[in-house]
Amino acid sequence: MSLNMNKIISIIGSTGSIGTQSIEVARKHNIIIYALAAHSNYELLAKQCIENNVKIACIYKEEFADNLNELLAGKGIKVLTGMEGLCEIASDGKSGMLLNSVVGMVGLLPTLKAISAGKDIALANKETLVAGGELVMKLAKEKNVKIYPVDSEHSAIFQCLQGNKRSQLKKILLTASGGPFFGKTESELENVSIEQALNHPNWRMGNKITIDSATLMNKGLEFIEAKWLFDLEPEQIEIIVHRQSVVHSAVEYADNSVIAQLGCPDMKIPIQYALLYPERMECDCKPLSLTDYGTLTFEKPDHKTFRCLAACISAIKKGGAYPCMVNGANEEAVKYFLDGKIGFTEIGRLVESVLEEFEYHEVGSYEDVIKWDNRARDNVKEQILKTTDKIL
Repeated sequence: MSLNMNKIISIIGSTGSIGTQSIEVARKHNIIIYALAAHSNYELLAKQCIENNVKIACIYKEEFADNLNELLAGKGIKVLTGMEGLCEIASDGKSGMLLNSVVGMVGLLPTLKAISAGKDIALANKETLVAGGELVMKLAKEKNVKIYPVDSEHSAIFQCLQGNKRSQLKKILLTASGGPFFGKTESELENVSIEQALNHPNWRMGNKITIDSATLMNKGLEFIEAKWLFDLEPEQIEIIVHRQSVVHSAVEYADNSVIAQLGCPDMKIPIQYALLYPERMECDCKPLSLTDYGTLTFEKPDHKTFRCLAACISAIKKGGAYPCMVNGANEEAVKYFLDGKIGFTEIGRLVESVLEEFEYHEVGSYEDVIKWDNRARDNVKEQILKTTDKIL
């Protein structure tokens, strides 16, 4: 059974894991897709646009514009490029929701543009709230825009809040898979290869997100996101390592009752909940059998070994530009790790360093976010240059 929600959406980041699954969910439930955008995979983007009869396509990497135009010639699809194209899609009034599943800081400005245009947001781009959380949530409140989380953990929290008084929330329990290196010491991780770091135990994701999961940076970013999404103090967020990825997160209330959301590891569940909220419909995912799992385990994270996690928690407690800077430093460090220019444990040290190198600074505008993001990235480059003879 499908439900025609009479909803029109646009998706940026359509060729990634979240984007492709979002298209599947939209097609199943007769949701109209107005526009699609991708980073550089113009061949898949063209195929998606033709199959879904979209009106606008955007390729972020402008050098692939001619390729995309050639594949879409005669199809009546408008082709856009770059950040300008993402923002045009985000602000176009012919769709009522923007699903943002791009990776990195590139997602922030389109989100702000979509909110300014009065569109609801289905958010899978962590950096939007990590770097610009205060700006985004303030604008969303002003424009009466809803932000629906697509991350499995934040979706779980959102679901656990339904039907309960927000004022009675005591804390949230944010679960983490622990990544491929759970239980390892920092010295054991010194010589981790790129292939080992990309071998996630439960989820198939893009390279950057998979490395973030291996360092637990991903959970640190989610910690910061949760603070903004659910208007919490950092002390109200507890991270728990749950290797099976069945309990996606939980909420503890004033009476010490804990309500959790469970399911097999499948991103279609949170994607569908964001797109169809408040409806629950049939989903193309495996049903959960607790007896098949038998045992579910819960442990504390190792903040000493996984420095990225500790840095993120410290950054949001400090406030100001610090969350933006740890995010920028991480993006830059991960890029160099994937290029084989730094070791795995260097990522955490470089992310941690911006907390020591910079004083507190307020963030009052998008321009401020970009400024401190760039400062953090430059700091990472400078540190790498001091310790390596490799060309960056």
